[in-house]
Amino acid sequence: MSYSFSIRRIYDDILPVNREALRQVKAIFLAQFSAADPGEIESLGHKMRNPFKERFRPILYVAESMRRHQVLGFAVLLHEPEINFCYLDWIATSSEKSGGGLGGALYECVREETAALKANGLFFECLPDDEKECPDPELLKQNRARLKFYERYDARPIIGTGYEYPVKEGDTCMPHLVFDGMGLHQAPSKQFARKVIRAILERKYGNVCPAEYVEKVVASVTDDPVHLRESRYLKAPVVQTQPGVPIHRHQEIAVVVNTQHAVHHIKERGYVESPVRMEVILAAMDESGFCRRVAVRKFPDRHILEVHDKDFFEYLRRACAHNSGKRPLYPYVFPIRNQARPPKEESVLPGYYCIDTFTPIDKQAFPAAREGADCALTAAYEILGGQRLAYALTRPPGHHAERRAFGGFCYLNNVAIAAQYLSKYGR
Repeated sequence: MSYSFSIRRIYDDILPVNREALRQVKAIFLAQFSAADPGEIESLGHKMRNPFKERFRPILYVAESMRRHQVLGFAVLLHEPEINFCYLDWIATSSEKSGGGLGGALYECVREETAALKANGLFFECLPDDEKECPDPELLKQNRARLKFYERYDARPIIGTGYEYPVKEGDTCMPHLVFDGMGLHQAPSKQFARKVIRAILERKYGNVCPAEYVEKVVASVTDDPVHLRESRYLKAPVVQTQPGVPIHRHQEIAVVVNTQHAVHHIKERGYVESPVRMEVILAAMDESGFCRRVAVRKFPDRHILEVHDKDFFEYLRRACAHNSGKRPLYPYVFPIRNQARPPKEESVLPGYYCIDTFTPIDKQAFPAAREGADCALTAAYEILGGQRLAYALTRPPGHHAERRAFGGFCYLNNVAIAAQYLSKYGR
């Protein structure tokens, strides 16, 4: 059965949408790994905020339904930047959504991340597929299916080491350490494998593996390079990975473009804010292949009025609408800014609300600026929805605009409006 889903990376537990995703990840973890320590997943948010406390940087991916933010599966990847390897800690799908390509899609994201980090391989554990090592028939069937799946990527167990040594007498079904070379077709060197194994046993299993056990397993790695088990289930890898090249992109930049910007085009000499700025930036973005266009959403005025005074906002709207002449209106008289007693003469109001002599009142300035605010708010909305990066491409710009004044070719402060909108959800 197939599902319509998307995969995104969770960077923190700050946004409400991320906290909800983590809650669902924990539920899947507890259902699928009932024998595992619940603390492994309970502390995931803290580990992402403090990535090097345990000397591994956790990277979390979730597969979510397209209609609702329902988590269908997840994968936790650990990155070790000094030794330079990645370790797939957990990968699971909800019991109701097994199949449908979810596990494969998550594993490919993990491989993509490993390639992007330029790590020297991806490691993970898989329980044995030999009957003498795993006597449980049902578990043995699952283990064989998993190892067959990983052989599609030429990921195979490392053999000839003591990684499968029992920690305590009587321990059975000890896991293999599997290596995915990301298409390099080259087994790890003895020195590298020893560093990787030590890091895994000491940092991930430090509470269950005594120091003497760690030393014993590390010393058991004598082959240089280490040996990988021959394929048991497939004659050749199904996925032909090109070394170092990501399989697909899943973290595009959401780009929101002000479609109204071109109506505000002052052709008079000295007006330097030109529509060509948008065209050049947009062309470069489209060429990059990293960007995804997002339609502008309409937001109520109240979001703007949390940043700008209402009298200023209404003046801009009214003045731009009433200036139907061919030439824009420029401030030339600057009365004292007494908020309690604004001037009544319309001809001096531009100077009352403006900070310079070169930012015009034009019929199209307000519509363009108003959609610019919507662009910034749309980008903020995308972030709250789980998008990692969003960019609002607008003109006129907004960074010079003040609470009660326009100027510097800016009318509404888009950045402040977006920041105020986001501030309700924490830092």
